[in-house]
Amino acid sequence: MIKRLLPAPLLSAALAALWLLLNQSLSPGHLLIAAILAVVMPLLSTPLRPQRGRIAKPWLLARLMFSVGHDVVLSALQVARGVLGAGRHEPRSRFVRIPLDLRDGHALAALAVITTGVPGTIWTELAHDRSSLLLHVFDLAPEAEADFIAHYKQRYEQPLMEIFE
Repeated sequence: MIKRLLPAPLLSAALAALWLLLNQSLSPGHLLIAAILAVVMPLLSTPLRPQRGRIAKPWLLARLMFSVGHDVVLSALQVARGVLGAGRHEPRSRFVRIPLDLRDGHALAALAVITTGVPGTIWTELAHDRSSLLLHVFDLAPEAEADFIAHYKQRYEQPLMEIFE
């Protein structure tokens, strides 16, 4: 019964507290409005909330987070070197289409966050059928594209498939 009335108790508490803070009042009227908001708004937003993802291997998620942090630092240094040395060597930016085996929506969202978090790569497009994505890479030689794709799939896509699928 309580779960049906308050499907998101933290959201309910936050909404009630926010209402009371914004109005700077604990009058009975404001307490009533806060209670109504706390119950009604989460009920109305329930259909908009995505389903929870199932994480099959949390230890692999921790390892992936560590490896992404490592890649962020290395990539930031490479991009800084590319920007500072642009007069000697122009960055060879290019778009790279990466075929995907990943289909889970939560895993794809995580892949998007990882991709945009790593300096030098930008997620630009996901195919409608989720079969591939288009990345913009800051500096990539044409002959290194196949290695980049293999590295991306092995480093990010494969662990996400094991974690979410």
